Amino acid sequence: MIKNTILGLTFLLTSGALFAQKLPEQVKTEFDEAALSQELQDLDGNVLTVADVLKKHEGKVVFLYLWASWCPDCITGFPGLKKTQKNYPDADYVFFSLDRVGKEQNWKNSIQKYELTGEHYWFNTEWKNSFTQNIDLNWIPRYMIIDQTGKIVHYYAIHADSPEMINVLEKTLKK
Repeated sequence: MIKNTILGLTFLLTSGALFAQKLPEQVKTEFDEAALSQELQDLDGNVLTVADVLKKHEGKVVFLYLWASWCPDCITGFPGLKKTQKNYPDADYVFFSLDRVGKEQNWKNSIQKYELTGEHYWFNTEWKNSFTQNIDLNWIPRYMIIDQTGKIVHYYAIHADSPEMINVLEKTLKK
């Protein structure tokens, strides 16, 4: 019995490591032209680009959150996100959803259900698009911080309240 339990735990730990988020090999400080040209849709159905969204936030610190309504890790991370929003209200919170094509209503319902405050956009594309490829996205949730000049100052976090990311957020907000 103990042997089977140990074997089972070993399997779970090993398989979890195989499917965990993989850190990007390169940390980027800016988005390329293809990423900036990637189209998104807002809650009213208007189509704009990532560049359009970022331009709306020029001079502000952007806390960017990539998520999907079907993602259990995203949902369990909402308390940390809300805590960060409460503690750092001067940042602009922007959500990019990777909800599946044709699942627009799921995206909108989840925003209301989980009371997600901020600006919301939906890719309405497959998982791989110019933006997600540029940032080496291989899993969600994913958090990034963009400074007042549009540079990426924190490229990779999987928790909204990650101490390292919060440290960068605090410093960036003080600039």
